[in-house]
Amino acid sequence: MQQIISFLYKNKYFILFLLLELSAIFFTIQSHSYHKSKFINSANFISGGLYNKINNFKEFLLLKDENVRLAEENVQLKNSLNQKDKLAVQNSAKEVDTTNFDQKYSYISAKVINNNFRKNNNYLTINKGESSYLKSDLGVINSKGIIGITKSVSNKYATVLSILNVNSRINVKLLNSNHYGSLSWNNIHYNTVQLLDLPIQANIKIGDTVVTGGKSTIFPEGIPVGTIKDFQTKNNTYDFINITLFNDMSSVGFVEVITNLDKKEIKNLEEKTSNE
Repeated sequence: MQQIISFLYKNKYFILFLLLELSAIFFTIQSHSYHKSKFINSANFISGGLYNKINNFKEFLLLKDENVRLAEENVQLKNSLNQKDKLAVQNSAKEVDTTNFDQKYSYISAKVINNNFRKNNNYLTINKGESSYLKSDLGVINSKGIIGITKSVSNKYATVLSILNVNSRINVKLLNSNHYGSLSWNNIHYNTVQLLDLPIQANIKIGDTVVTGGKSTIFPEGIPVGTIKDFQTKNNTYDFINITLFNDMSSVGFVEVITNLDKKEIKNLEEKTSNE
């Protein structure tokens, strides 16, 4: 307290000057409408900018929770649509050709906590595992397209075989035709993969869209993959077809893990047929 009193006493003339200056400014603003309006506008500008900065900071802090909420909401909507289709078939009084309905899938949201994309055999790690009913060989996607297939699963985590893995093979097709091929990666660029085994009869052009083919029990048909970047033919076959991915595989956040509810039945039927 003594130091404060001493400081005020030593600087009494400067403090008096500041008080008189502020008083003069106050009375000038109060007595002149022009100065008053300018002051108010300036104050609003400063306070508005400050509030905007504070609001942006708050939104940044809440962004993580908002992303989680949106990911969960997206999964709930997809599961609700699948359940709606199932109930529509069950409640129909007419005979329904179930081949006209897509296979039923369930979706679980997860967050990528580790992502490799510069190696030969790249993997991602997600924060869901057996406790969330995950297992190996489940498709992993996000809003832009395919990510990979679950590989190893622990209680709370799972690794995902990335599409940027030289051992990855995924059934795909051209969106505008029923020509199928296999998606692979040549370990050159993390945003470009290759389409293999496409018959030369497929009339392709740069910009054509490639989607999942639905010929496996992992991915539904029609999940986006990418577009044809360039290609070359040789000896009446496609020498190479490069695909630009819709996904930026160097920046993957929230994903969805897909479970084919009919997978076990399909596998049992196929094994029974092959053993006959």
